[in-house]
Amino acid sequence: MTSKRIVDHPVLDKLQIGEKITFTYDGKELFGYENDTIASALLANGIRTLRYHEASGTPRGIYCNIGHCFECRVTVNGVSNVRACLTPIQPNMVVESGDVQPSPLDPNQEGEPPKTYQEFQQWEEKRSNKNE
Repeated sequence: MTSKRIVDHPVLDKLQIGEKITFTYDGKELFGYENDTIASALLANGIRTLRYHEASGTPRGIYCNIGHCFECRVTVNGVSNVRACLTPIQPNMVVESGDVQPSPLDPNQEGEPPKTYQEFQQWEEKRSNKNE
């Protein structure tokens, strides 16, 4: 498959590429580069559909790519509802698409969903510690 990655940007010039990182998506081994988010690595590998809408079943993927819309939710290392656009890839990370992800706005879940990247990092840390 031909990479969809932009390496020579018309405005930003030649982009720096970090160290190559291998991860899996739905059981398929893929690669990205250091500082890629899951979303950018998947897009570079030609993957656009990440899950399916809870009610309509329509495909969902990367919409805003800045953490506001919740459309890019995937399961990472067994933890569901992880936003692909905010989460950097890690070596040997296991990412899975989902037919349906739990609602991030479910009132039965603990606390409010994160609104900033800093809140998201703190929220992810709490979730990771809870699942250990």
